Amino acid sequence: MLTPTIVTLTMNPALDIATGADVVRPTDKIRCAGSTYDPGGGGINVARTAQELGAPVSAIFPAGGHTGNLVTNLVHDARVPLRRISIAETTRESFTINERTTGMQYRFVLPGPRLTLDEQRQCLDELRLEAASAEFVVASGSLPPGVPPDWYQRVADICREVGTLLVLDTSGGGLTHVTNGVFLLKPSIRELRECSGSELATEAEQLAAARDLVDRGVAQAVVVSLGADGALLATAEHSQRFSAIPVHAVSGVGAGDAMVAAIVVAMSRGWTLTEAVRFGIACGTASLLTPGTGTCSREDVERFFELVGEAEDVDVAYT
Repeated sequence: MLTPTIVTLTMNPALDIATGADVVRPTDKIRCAGSTYDPGGGGINVARTAQELGAPVSAIFPAGGHTGNLVTNLVHDARVPLRRISIAETTRESFTINERTTGMQYRFVLPGPRLTLDEQRQCLDELRLEAASAEFVVASGSLPPGVPPDWYQRVADICREVGTLLVLDTSGGGLTHVTNGVFLLKPSIRELRECSGSELATEAEQLAAARDLVDRGVAQAVVVSLGADGALLATAEHSQRFSAIPVHAVSGVGAGDAMVAAIVVAMSRGWTLTEAVRFGIACGTASLLTPGTGTCSREDVERFFELVGEAEDVDVAYT
């Protein structure tokens, strides 16, 4: 097995179940037709996509119970090398219903198992071992109950110690308790608003909030995903906007993770950050065409990459 260039950490993996129904109504029995089962959680989704794009990658995650076994088997079936930390409680499930009559999507996300202090320590020990020989660590997703909110700062400290670049995609307390050591931070606009405590109604305000994270030393670069409005990139040197590719989405679940995966894969190939974000937009777009949290194809990603417009430099006065 190739030494992984990219190592992903998923502290709160899930068995992602997706199905469809004609109409979703309260109190009624919802008759569903067909279902898909995928291993989920931010880092696992990143690892599966990176594997599809041809990058050497491995996935670290805690897992327990019958659901944890299913997730582990599905990651293995995706040909992703893995490091499982066995835990006492059962790995969570997430459930997505696509309403066919309206095209609306309903997502039900459970909080996840509670990890003991020893299980948490094992996760960090495994990360330290794997990260020492990797170029990038991608820490992605929510934190399960029992894991302290400064967890990702501990991950950043480990990455600094072993000389590995950290890419972080998280929300809530896991994001606000990070103070330094991130190479690239990828919040959605919702997550950036939560982090800043402001509405961020204009592009200038969004870029200013992203640049503030750079100026405070939280991250060297911040990529803000804006969904149908594209993305923004802020570094100490410049700011850029990127347009989205309009498509009819089948499912938006995992699109942000696909974007992160492609950005990291591109950087591992030595591409510029601007080109890496363009590649990320292409991969996120391709992911919109897959049901559930299925992995998009490399051919679709490359096809969409040809359609991504050039980045536009943005001149914003930061205060």
